[in-house]
Amino acid sequence: MRRAYRPGTLVLETEFETDEGAVKVIDFMPIRGKSVDLVRIVEGVRGRVPMRMELIIRFDYGSIVPWVRGVDDTLRAVAGPDALVLRTPVATRGQDLTTQAEFTVSEGDSVPFVLAWFPSHEEPPKELDAARALSRTTTWWERWSARTTYEGDWAEAVNRSVITLKALTYAPTGGIVAAPTTSLPEWPGSVRNWDYRFCWLRDATFTLYALMSAGYVDEARAWREWLLRAVAGVPAELQIMYGPAGEHRLTELELDWLTGYEQSKPVRIGNAASDQFQLDVYGEVADAMFQARAAGVGGDGSSWEMYKAVLEFLEDAWRQPDEGIWEVRGARQHFTHSKMMAWVAFDRAVKVVEEFGYDGTETWKASRDEIHAEVCARGYDTDRGAFVQAYDSQLLDASLLMMPLVGFLPATDERVRNTVAAIQRELTVDGFVMRYASDHVEDGLPPGEGVFLPCSFWLADNLALMGQTGEARALFERLVGLANDVGLLSEEFDPKAKRFLGNLAFTHVALVNTACNLSGDARSPARSRAHRHTAPTPR
Repeated sequence: MRRAYRPGTLVLETEFETDEGAVKVIDFMPIRGKSVDLVRIVEGVRGRVPMRMELIIRFDYGSIVPWVRGVDDTLRAVAGPDALVLRTPVATRGQDLTTQAEFTVSEGDSVPFVLAWFPSHEEPPKELDAARALSRTTTWWERWSARTTYEGDWAEAVNRSVITLKALTYAPTGGIVAAPTTSLPEWPGSVRNWDYRFCWLRDATFTLYALMSAGYVDEARAWREWLLRAVAGVPAELQIMYGPAGEHRLTELELDWLTGYEQSKPVRIGNAASDQFQLDVYGEVADAMFQARAAGVGGDGSSWEMYKAVLEFLEDAWRQPDEGIWEVRGARQHFTHSKMMAWVAFDRAVKVVEEFGYDGTETWKASRDEIHAEVCARGYDTDRGAFVQAYDSQLLDASLLMMPLVGFLPATDERVRNTVAAIQRELTVDGFVMRYASDHVEDGLPPGEGVFLPCSFWLADNLALMGQTGEARALFERLVGLANDVGLLSEEFDPKAKRFLGNLAFTHVALVNTACNLSGDARSPARSRAHRHTAPTPR
């Protein structure tokens, strides 16, 4: 079996070789209005190949078996609010609560299967011409991909990554979910199984840069507009994540009727971390607003009023402990990364006033300087010679690789160099970076997880900023080389078993940003974010 996306598209082609001949299976989702379709076309390439189709329909995460019946040459499945219609020239039959079919494909044949969802109280969508839809969908993606402005050494990986980001975008709102999956374990058999089908605020600036650096300004602007709508309200009630339309209520539930991937239970929907207090998201929102304004993709009086409200809340709130970037389910702590991102919030506010003439207060400068001094004093362990995970701790944390990437300290600072070296010594497996030592950190969960690929890209960024370009490029090449046969990367990886762990996630954002950082362009994300006069420019 061989599979690949058509270049520049999300059209997947899988080829099967058999003793009788060869077939190609083409899977795609057409671009057409509000209809939700999945199309599969089976093409005969050589000889005559017997095929078997099996369709198992279950709604509500596998808990509901629908009522299935034939209506006007279609197969319809209905249960509660959901309905599916299957259209195909192949004769189907029901067996053991599944739909099955046998057919033979000869060279030159093209057999379509079109599966469409629709609300059960409405009529099904109009019939789709599969061949025409394939042509239109391929052309749409090719034209979209051609808009890229990235011209570096890793064009194929970067383009595949931005296509993935586009695929993770909810078109009506511009919201980009962190993953299309839920409950894929961070370690087989563990309980670290989370639902990532939501939009995280902490990904805001990285995402903004990835889109703008690759030339997708419209998508960056739509993401910013989603961000403004989602965070509107009382700053004290700011969530770390929202639904793709800006939904606030993301109640976490365990689906006890599902056994989980490789027996990894529980399977979860929703995410209880949405109720956590995490300081870093305030800095992330402030930075995203500043960078968008500097790049000319946003900036108005209403957003500035929201910005000021966030800063007013943060003037006292930054002193509180929180759950931190990794959303620990243990006790709140004074996480060093969280305090650093509170500094980012005030730093960007000061820069907005200085560079764009908005009104502000002198207290922001005082807060910025106070936080910086405290982090350098309490977040740096002189005995270890490194910044540590939390105040009064001696544990390392890969989130501290963000320090030079947000401009808190330059990569050439001895304390940053020492921290990077310590992380390389103690938090790497086969050269890839772990978030922290889960067997030593009280995060409210049993230990065990893979290396964290976004952190590994951050390490490459740091090496590049320190002038170790060859080492940075070598690490980046290894990370890109982990991608599967269709160019996708998960959030975590097991270097020993050579397998993906966790959900398909925002690793692709980190890939795009690091590729641009290694290009040497002054407008690269790391250099732009760290220096106020080099904010990204739409290309």
